[in-house]
Amino acid sequence: MNVETVSPIYYDPFDVEVDRTVHGVWKRMREEQPVYWNERYRFYALSRFQDVWDAYHETATFSSTHGVQLETLDEPIPFPSVIFMDPPEHGVMRKLVSRAFTPRRIAELRSYVRTLVDGYLDPLVGASGFDYITQFGALVPPMVIGHMLGIPEDERDMVRHWFDDILHREDGQTEATNPTSLDAMLNMHAYATKLIEERKRRPGDDMISTLVAAEIDEDGTSRQLTDDEVALFVLLLAGAGVETVARLLSWAGVTLARNPDQRRLLVEDPSLVSNAIEEILRYEAPSPVNGRFTLRDFSAHGIDIPAGSKVLLLNGSANRDPREFTDPDKFDVRRDIQRHITFGFGPHFCLGAALARLEGQVAIAGTLARFPEWEIDESELVPVQTSTVRGYSSVPFHLG
Repeated sequence: MNVETVSPIYYDPFDVEVDRTVHGVWKRMREEQPVYWNERYRFYALSRFQDVWDAYHETATFSSTHGVQLETLDEPIPFPSVIFMDPPEHGVMRKLVSRAFTPRRIAELRSYVRTLVDGYLDPLVGASGFDYITQFGALVPPMVIGHMLGIPEDERDMVRHWFDDILHREDGQTEATNPTSLDAMLNMHAYATKLIEERKRRPGDDMISTLVAAEIDEDGTSRQLTDDEVALFVLLLAGAGVETVARLLSWAGVTLARNPDQRRLLVEDPSLVSNAIEEILRYEAPSPVNGRFTLRDFSAHGIDIPAGSKVLLLNGSANRDPREFTDPDKFDVRRDIQRHITFGFGPHFCLGAALARLEGQVAIAGTLARFPEWEIDESELVPVQTSTVRGYSSVPFHLG
């Protein structure tokens, strides 16, 4: 009698080959090992929607103080960036930067984003093809976040390249930094420090000026942010605003090419674009993995996770959980989405979520208005894969 054997599950966020077929791996994890243990890198992973959702809210157990990348989770992050803080300190710092992301401020950016989209796409009309990311998707986000921060327009592309290098990872690398990323971080920090000094001398109507002038209450005493604290805000905002939106647009270009029937629905009814962005975010999360460090013991599905453990929260897997979504592997721009977890949730819910949605909506609407059809050659796609970010750096469009 032939006995069919099933290979053991292996999930490795550093492995490019695993990443290429990761949804199959995540599906097996959800069904067979919802609390997964990786012996090589000694981390646990939660893959079901409700488990990930709950963990984001349980900051007393799942701490952000060790960072969000698997590479950093062994030790606390030694600098005071808001993304690496737990409540209540996190809430104090988050309030400062949240002023830049109010609904009114985001709404005011719509016409600016539309002008950018028009400026990049109009010259491409009539071409036989173009690279959707290098000629468009990677260019819009740094211009938008640079506009908010007050970075001079002719320097925003330089900042974009620095952040590409900061996220650069050598083949097989499992450390947090390498010479390329370290050099880019030093350059970006020095540049941010220069901008801060300029805003002290000449304040403007931008986020850096707001942060320079801001005061926080610390043990009953009011104080201004240090230059280092402001610089870390700049690095966080610029990095998050550049990388994840570019990956969102890469997934939009690829997913709509793979699903031409759904693309046709958007061309015929542009009012569906807003919901389509939510479905793209659910279907292919640009940041599908977030790390946490346990401060106390935790148990789920019969598995004990001790305090002091590294845990990966798999947003990308949670968004394909059939316990939360009907037919989750189907891409459906008309899907009724009550919630997804691409932007995290709880105290660390992504501050820039509304901005990312706005950029995605305007970019896709502008694309479809000019290019209702395009094809891709899968062999030409250039993947971007780190332990936390997933998408493409090059998506060549072939136009009819």
